[in-house]
Amino acid sequence: RSRMRNRNYAKEYAEYHARPEQIKRRSQRNKARRKMEKLGHVKKGDGKDVHHMNGMSNKRSNLRAIPKSLNRSIQ
Repeated sequence: RSRMRNRNYAKEYAEYHARPEQIKRRSQRNKARRKMEKLGHVKKGDGKDVHHMNGMSNKRSNLRAIPKSLNRSIQ
């Protein structure tokens, strides 16, 4: 049996997710996803992530759609 601690989601949100710089990053990721949806490269529930090849630039040449498993294994 593992001894997992309960996460304090409210604290986590207040200390990390609600920070202005993190809100900006999330906004950029959402904007990139919308752009790729409009171009027909991804759609809701397709199991793909929008990958930024060189940082958070949202230029089309910097974005590509790849499987979630691959994008989340890239370090």
